[in-house]
Amino acid sequence: MEELITQGKVFFDAYGLWIAVGSIAMFVISLASIPFIVARIPVDYFHHHNRHKLDGDLRHPLVKLMLVILKNMLGAILLVAGFIMLFTPGQGLLCILFGLMIMNYPGKYRLECWIIGRPMILNAVNKMRKKHGQPPLLPPEID
Repeated sequence: MEELITQGKVFFDAYGLWIAVGSIAMFVISLASIPFIVARIPVDYFHHHNRHKLDGDLRHPLVKLMLVILKNMLGAILLVAGFIMLFTPGQGLLCILFGLMIMNYPGKYRLECWIIGRPMILNAVNKMRKKHGQPPLLPPEID
């Protein structure tokens, strides 16, 4: 047990400053970017099952693939950062929500609706939208 404590002290002596700087950076970035993103969510994003699809994408298939990979990587980063922010300063639940919204995976819509359906989350999102002059999001439809 003492060896484990010693290893923990060595780890935090070596990386503690970087962990603190990263936590502060994630906090500042989330405070700056999340309200900007929230204001751009369509009002009915969670209210319908028929997703808006873009007609005819003229991009090359390799460009589309790279964009999907980058989008999913960004979503994964936001997901991990949100999880970390649950235990450090920052808006962890909202960051997790936006990470999940960006990524592609089965059951995405149902999970998003479940998360945004929590009154605490929906109220926080709608307060941010109000500050940016946007109407509140419609609550998710209940199946």
